[in-house]
Amino acid sequence: MQTTPIHLFTPSFAVEDIDDLTSRLKRTRFPNAETVEDWSQGIPLSYQQELIDYWIHEYDHQRVPSRLNVFSNFQTEIDELDIHFIHHRSRHTSATPLLITHGWPGSVLEYLDVIEALTNPTEHGGSASDAFHVVLPALPGFGFSQKPRGPGVGVPQIASMWERLMSRLGYAHFHAHGGDWGSIVTQAILLQSETACSAGHCTLPVVPPDPSTLDNPLPEEIDAVESFQFYNDWDCGYSKQQSTRPQTLGYGLADSPAGQMAWIVEKFAFWMDCESHGIRHPENVISKDVLLDNVMLYWMTNSAASSARLYWESFNKTNLDPISRPIGLSVFPKEIMRTSERWARGRFKQLTHFNNQFERGGHFAAMEVPETLIDELRAWRSTTP
Repeated sequence: MQTTPIHLFTPSFAVEDIDDLTSRLKRTRFPNAETVEDWSQGIPLSYQQELIDYWIHEYDHQRVPSRLNVFSNFQTEIDELDIHFIHHRSRHTSATPLLITHGWPGSVLEYLDVIEALTNPTEHGGSASDAFHVVLPALPGFGFSQKPRGPGVGVPQIASMWERLMSRLGYAHFHAHGGDWGSIVTQAILLQSETACSAGHCTLPVVPPDPSTLDNPLPEEIDAVESFQFYNDWDCGYSKQQSTRPQTLGYGLADSPAGQMAWIVEKFAFWMDCESHGIRHPENVISKDVLLDNVMLYWMTNSAASSARLYWESFNKTNLDPISRPIGLSVFPKEIMRTSERWARGRFKQLTHFNNQFERGGHFAAMEVPETLIDELRAWRSTTP
């Protein structure tokens, strides 16, 4: 039987591309400053200039390849697309294969700091029964995964692609976790008529309100409705553009690293739990280096338009059918959309783990509160077949 090969892959950035980046940054033309004293009009001019100066003069432009190459990186062709993925096996033979899917404006970089604890739990406060073999692919059109050349690569197709990836790696059964688009892909995997996925776990629940509860809502349900209303009123402009005209947006972001940075960093500032003493700032949670790592991966792989096309393919087509296979939810207090347990049980018929009692955490849990997410994945794993 013919098999599709899996190749070792070494992520790298060409020196001439870095030189082009710094040249463009030095020639950035800025708009005038915002007319408010907060982030309500977007990333403030002073912080945009601060980040660009740091990006040019202090940031290590080879940080991303260095961080990725700590792990074993591979590429394999699925549906005529070369998919980049990290595959980090545990030394514990009973480890559970865990497929992790990222979202936008995140990347595989989101999860790098939790891989070692997931695969080697006995050295990180856990037991051998907590061990996972981690498979972390980059979505098509993101990072070092190849860009689709035609339409039709949406969430259901990615779910099928990931199914074949896990089979190709020799995993007859696996678990799946995701945030943002990764949550939606994970749920799509569980919705397939046939799957080797035994259980899923998500941080973005994607559960509509239950109309029967709205006359007597719980406090967390009022909070969930308010969070959705804020998103709809003030926070979803990016998704409207990316889901309708991703190509038009791509010209500006592919030509201006400053524009690409602002487009991404603003989302980190609004979607992380990063307010301190009433002041929103992403560096209350993660460093400039980590912020720029993610931007750098998008810029150096020219992924602005190709990543945005996932919205054009799938944003208004999410399958909200009930899911009968086992699933766990960890709903962090500043996630962009939240749910109550009783709403969740209306859609997820085998909700084996639910937790919304966290002191902090937002949309990028693996980066914001990595130890908490690790604990959640272990707790969920203990409840699954």
